[in-house]
Amino acid sequence: MLADPYFSASKLQWLLEQVPGASQRAAAGELCFGTIDGFLLWRLTGGNVHATEASNASRTLLFNIHQQQWDPELLTLFQIPAALLPEVRDSAASFGYCSPGLFGHPIPIVSMLGDQQAALLGQACVKPGMLKSTYGTGCFAMVNTGDRPLQSQHQLLTTVAWRIQGKPTYAMEGSIFMAGATVQWLRDKLGIIQQASDSETLAEGVDYQQTELLIPAFTGLGAPHWQPKVQAALFGLSRNSGKAEICAAALRSVAYQTQDLLLAMAQDGINIADIRVDGGMTVNQWFLQALADLTQHSISQSKISDATAFGTAFLAAWQLGWVSTLDAIQPLWQRAAQFSPQLSPEQQSICYQNWCSAMGRLLADPS
Repeated sequence: MLADPYFSASKLQWLLEQVPGASQRAAAGELCFGTIDGFLLWRLTGGNVHATEASNASRTLLFNIHQQQWDPELLTLFQIPAALLPEVRDSAASFGYCSPGLFGHPIPIVSMLGDQQAALLGQACVKPGMLKSTYGTGCFAMVNTGDRPLQSQHQLLTTVAWRIQGKPTYAMEGSIFMAGATVQWLRDKLGIIQQASDSETLAEGVDYQQTELLIPAFTGLGAPHWQPKVQAALFGLSRNSGKAEICAAALRSVAYQTQDLLLAMAQDGINIADIRVDGGMTVNQWFLQALADLTQHSISQSKISDATAFGTAFLAAWQLGWVSTLDAIQPLWQRAAQFSPQLSPEQQSICYQNWCSAMGRLLADPS
């Protein structure tokens, strides 16, 4: 089991240690801590409600996802006073009302979910074994595991997907730190594209035999490696390497990292039939075909690119009684396009082994 600064606990501990008097004030109940949902709730309610919900609480490294409460042992380990933490409620619950001065009316707040958990619901992945992968700044592949909190043996995250009427639904997740952010790097730092959409046109025509491989560890590596200090690397450059090849390598790096996650899930006993994708990067059709080819999975592009907002809105509808079951979201989900592998399994295996070889070289000498 690896600890990683991706989560809140170590950062909160550092703040309490570094800010004079913060630890004492926290223990006295004079300070509040929360993830972004708790901060927004506090501001929306005019400082009247200090609360969070189970899926966000599960991402702090302080919440016991089995007992559904803040964990005393972890609080002691990180020296964090319980008085600092918010109340943990169901994902669909009464969280209070917006201050009337904000919108002219005291609007009720009835649902909160973590970003990726909301996207899982927004992609109608309400049955165990259903998986979505969101491609925004980073990539987050999450699979519904039902009422079983499966513990990964391959360094994936076990998390709360949502909690309704006191009953948690669990998920397993793999996190990639650089997806759309890699395209931003091509645009803002290398200057080889003017806008993100140019990457699709530029990469066309670069076949899978390219020697260039980019490992975009600009902020370290997430799952399944969890190596925060590893730096990015570009392998296989030749005199034939140009803008198009580097662009294609960047896009394919996201597909290769997705395959890393899917293989870890498979080794944990999870069988994936179809991948539902959303997020800004999924407008790139070339990338989605590369994703199908390099994972050897069917890729279903959602008609709703912002699945997070849709999932949270649907949960609010459930809380308000407008729908009677979460299954009611399934007929609302629509596929915009589907991509099937065009690369043979043998070709895919050669490509992926090259990726694994480059990754092995980087991890063997992370400096």
